[in-house]
Amino acid sequence: MRKFDTKIQHLKYKVLREVARHAWNGDLQESFIDIPKKIIPGKTPTMRCCVYKERAILTERVKLAMSGEKSRLPVINVIDIACDECPAGGYTVTDSCRGCLAHRCEDVCPRNAIVFDEHQKAHIDKTKCVNCGRCAQVCPYSAILNRKRPCENACKVKAISMDTTDCSASVDQSKCISCGACVYQCPFGAITDRSFILDVIDLLQKSNGNENYKVFAVVAPSISSQFTYARLGQVITAIKKLGFYTVVEAALGADMVAYKEAGELAEKGMLTSSCCPAFVEYVEKQFPALKEHVSHNLSPMAEIAKYIKSSDPEAKVVFIGPCTAKKAEFRKERVRPYIDSVITFEELQALFDSRDFILDDLDDDVLDNASYYGRIFARSGGLSDAVAQGLKERGEEFDLRCVACDGIEACRTALLKLSKGRLDGNFIEGMACTGGCIGGAGCLTHGEKNKAEVDEYGREALEKTISDAISVLHHCD
Repeated sequence: MRKFDTKIQHLKYKVLREVARHAWNGDLQESFIDIPKKIIPGKTPTMRCCVYKERAILTERVKLAMSGEKSRLPVINVIDIACDECPAGGYTVTDSCRGCLAHRCEDVCPRNAIVFDEHQKAHIDKTKCVNCGRCAQVCPYSAILNRKRPCENACKVKAISMDTTDCSASVDQSKCISCGACVYQCPFGAITDRSFILDVIDLLQKSNGNENYKVFAVVAPSISSQFTYARLGQVITAIKKLGFYTVVEAALGADMVAYKEAGELAEKGMLTSSCCPAFVEYVEKQFPALKEHVSHNLSPMAEIAKYIKSSDPEAKVVFIGPCTAKKAEFRKERVRPYIDSVITFEELQALFDSRDFILDDLDDDVLDNASYYGRIFARSGGLSDAVAQGLKERGEEFDLRCVACDGIEACRTALLKLSKGRLDGNFIEGMACTGGCIGGAGCLTHGEKNKAEVDEYGREALEKTISDAISVLHHCD
């Protein structure tokens, strides 16, 4: 039985599934208005005040699912009509306030925003409050809390703010790194990532069974922890059954990147990884002076796609993984020649079910063209281990001191130290999502157990070293 962490994910999946189903059948435009009614067929609301609002929100979801490459929409979008249930954020005095005589909250407030009623209970004047938090720090009853909206709390780069007119969430694209943390955490699904699922279907259909051109699926190593109701070999069979020519591990690209980054690190003496697009975007937007330290190598996704297209220039490459930031990365000028589209594991599940595949009934196919080290890129610390192995296999005499950053807050701390010359390390592994790629917003499941499954998947690799994996690749040329 398939599993989604939340009902929001399940609702999002149902929209994607129906959009894909009609796209395969060629009647999407005619069926556009009927999809919300099919998902919510009755007249009794299940989540909102009325079924009509639910369907109106679903219509907006359908539009985002159909956005495609030609749209100029950003990766992360707010469905305004769905964003109306969260209370205003900021510091608030709760019922725990005892109306004490000390009034420490009043004394420390720099803007005189603390006022008292006839019972001496404190209140905060929102027109004066600057959310410094000093009142909360000194309250002896811990009666003052900072109530952030879930999306604001999830966004560690402070790209989420509230619209002043209707209090809906707003995404500052100058700060957003497309990590999707807000997408996964929003309890109402009001923030969502746009989909390229129609572009992928179009690529598959126009390939005419791979006769006009071959369509390659490049899958992230975190796939090993996602489809818990089926074996990995069955998932690979299902991907090919969708119409893909073959399935290649992005982990093989990770082997290539680890080997190259090890050499680059030994040459430069200080380096940050280039594998996580959200991390690279964060450096470019928040620490532009440190851009010189970001590895010049492509990400594993782009590296293996570049190899595929060097062997077959007419090939089309679709990346399948847990990462919403990949949807922004593949549209960048440096990566665009190699990647034709990107979908998440959520969207892959929708594609399977749009074709009514029963994975449990399928035979197993094989996915084995990467090393242990390439496969463990999927979890935090894996890249550091791979670079260490790369240095060893290259015969480099280098004193490696890795700083593995698990989540964007850890990345920020490391980058601040680097900018001030106080970093105790010479290689920063930047992972924007907590846990690494296994914590990506496009995952079907999130959790610590995923790490163990990725490690086990790595140990199953036939190629035990990075050099072995790369040499096999070269033998295929």
